[in-house]
Amino acid sequence: MTTSRLWLAVVCAIVAVVGGGRATADPGAHVTGEVPLGGRAAQIDVYSPAMGRVVQNKVIKAAGAGAPTLYLLTGAGGGADGISWWDNTDVRHFFADKFVNVVMPVGGAFTLYTDWISDDPAVGRVRWETYLTEELPGVIDGALGTNGRNAIAGVSMSAASALDLAIQGGPRFSAVAALSGCPWAADPMGIAMASAQAVRGGGNPGNMWGVPGGPVWREHDVFANAGRLAGKSIFLAAATGAPGAADRGLPMPPLETIAGACTAAFAGRLAQLGIPAVHVHRPTGSHTWGQFEADLHEAWPHLAAAIS
Repeated sequence: MTTSRLWLAVVCAIVAVVGGGRATADPGAHVTGEVPLGGRAAQIDVYSPAMGRVVQNKVIKAAGAGAPTLYLLTGAGGGADGISWWDNTDVRHFFADKFVNVVMPVGGAFTLYTDWISDDPAVGRVRWETYLTEELPGVIDGALGTNGRNAIAGVSMSAASALDLAIQGGPRFSAVAALSGCPWAADPMGIAMASAQAVRGGGNPGNMWGVPGGPVWREHDVFANAGRLAGKSIFLAAATGAPGAADRGLPMPPLETIAGACTAAFAGRLAQLGIPAVHVHRPTGSHTWGQFEADLHEAWPHLAAAIS
């Protein structure tokens, strides 16, 4: 048996598909509370009808109305584990003088920030795509008086999710940044990588997108759907895995080496389609928050130009 077939067999073995429908947008999303966090930062709690619960969002508010919004997603733990842009980078200082609202949702660990087709015994009702593309932006626009223009960025697990959300959200996001992640395809290797994230959180990949390689998987295949990113500002960054000056924290060279290869492959796909993108392949960097922080700093001017 080839390696790819073995991966697919393993994924199929753990999948037990349960019937279910996809959530639709509900106009009932609303702010349930706000807690000041110092300066222009606040925790804004938003009720999600799609998920039937309140989601915390760390927000850095712009100095006045009419600013665009950057939705900034974190890694595999969803930020609830205390590992996030908010906790591990200079995000509050960096954006303090930028005319932009920065919204950092807390939650979504091991979910790929997508809509799962069925509720899962381990992770519950997962409708992050609906929340991030249909519910939260309207609430933020109303609460902060934005200009209605948005960018989305993700790192590690959420890098591929940011690309998928930029595709699924249509005109919702004018710009996207994918940092140190692994964009997926609905092929055996891509299925195995995406499924591994759900399994790490105790979830069943069959409850996420159904039969491996089936229609819902193909709908979220960012390589197959890359053409739908045309017209958006796209920033891609990853490194080789070799430790470097920007690294801070525990280095994870193998993860970054894989991310570097995946990101380069996706940049190649965009080039094949004639879609412009900025692709930064760093000679050093080993999947640390120091590297991610440097990448966000470099990505911001490209994102800002598209949404300001």
